[in-house]
Amino acid sequence: MRTFLTVVQEGAFTKAADKLNLSPQLVSKYISALEQSLHTRLLQRTTRRLSLTQAGAEYYQRCVQVIADIDEMENELTQHAEVVSGTLTVSAPMSFGSLHLPQLLMDFQQAYPAIKLNIKLTDLKVDIVEDGIDVAIRIGHLADSSYIGKKVAPIYIAIMASADYLVHQGIPKTPAELQHHTYLKYSYSDDAMLFAGFEQTSQSLKFNENLIANNGELLVNTAILGGGIVIQPTFIASKALAEGKLVRILRNFEPKPMGLYMVYANRQFLAAKVQCFVNFVSQYYGQTPYWDDVL
Repeated sequence: MRTFLTVVQEGAFTKAADKLNLSPQLVSKYISALEQSLHTRLLQRTTRRLSLTQAGAEYYQRCVQVIADIDEMENELTQHAEVVSGTLTVSAPMSFGSLHLPQLLMDFQQAYPAIKLNIKLTDLKVDIVEDGIDVAIRIGHLADSSYIGKKVAPIYIAIMASADYLVHQGIPKTPAELQHHTYLKYSYSDDAMLFAGFEQTSQSLKFNENLIANNGELLVNTAILGGGIVIQPTFIASKALAEGKLVRILRNFEPKPMGLYMVYANRQFLAAKVQCFVNFVSQYYGQTPYWDDVL
């Protein structure tokens, strides 16, 4: 349709071809294809000039309006994308969100003040589509899915206890010796993953699980008070480790590092607000996040 309009406005195939940066042969091919699809001749061609048929004149007027509407629509969408506004709904794990998102969110809103943020903290795995989530920040080993997962940073897991606890209860030298200690268990943990480096399977190990909780900060704070041995990410425990309130043990048996991911729906056209957030977070923490720099 654009080619047809240009041919009429320029009055010649060669002039239209120059304006559109196409070959005259391709311009002629487009016009022929258009006429064949409409089963109507649009142009009268002679060696000297081109003229519109009656059907061509009517089609031309409609094309002018259609192309104008398309251009207006595309311009509005482009301007909307450049403004980058709207509400962005983000899901994130409870402890990570409370400890490490506030500064990021402030910096992001300073860069994109027209975006409103709706943050939902939960350690449960949410359904992005059903729960209306634009971006989910997740920690773990990302499974294959229909969603897009972009890794942001590594997440290291440490086995820890307070120095006072270890003085009184002894330092376990092997994973099997953990069975003689109080284990502060995270209720959402994947034991098969946590204990993959142990010589025994997680099923064969009988831990003294006197405290089970669904919040890692609670467990780490309990360990600081001498409540037992805890297995938690360094993004929760790094400050306590750096200050000597917790001691890392069984370093050779630490779980395989996980990843911090941004997960979002696989769409052909990603909303500008989502793309901006993904790009911003991707560069924010770096290969060695600040919480691991102190260790």
